[in-house]
Amino acid sequence: RASGDALDQGYFFEPTIFADVDNGDKIAQEEIFGPVLSVIKVKDDEEAVAVANDSMYGLAGAVWSNDIERAKGIAERMRTGTIWINEHHLLGPEHPFGGYKQSGVGYEMGVDGYRAYQAKKRIHVDANTDPNAHFTFSLIFSQ
Repeated sequence: RASGDALDQGYFFEPTIFADVDNGDKIAQEEIFGPVLSVIKVKDDEEAVAVANDSMYGLAGAVWSNDIERAKGIAERMRTGTIWINEHHLLGPEHPFGGYKQSGVGYEMGVDGYRAYQAKKRIHVDANTDPNAHFTFSLIFSQ
């Protein structure tokens, strides 16, 4: 059991595992940003993917397996912005991080994260003074 001054002074939740959760339970359908694990029993990979995708949220998920190819197959079918295989919450600044569905507020980090700060403008210029010519070129600026 976790304890100490940090937990005793403030609104903190100690690491908790909820066993035998039903996929319809609120705890299975909400995003919990804390040290909480909800355990939902499934029959096979197909049901696991169905449970993972049966949420209005999709910020991130993880697949744990001794069979990496099997884990990749499961990860490819999950509708989340980030999926870790045999690890959790490792992030690199070169990779975008953001959610699917109702999770997140766009992407941060990586090229996709930087694009959120760009305004694109397309300018068409008729470079020919001959009114009978139909040649134009485009310049694309990122500001």
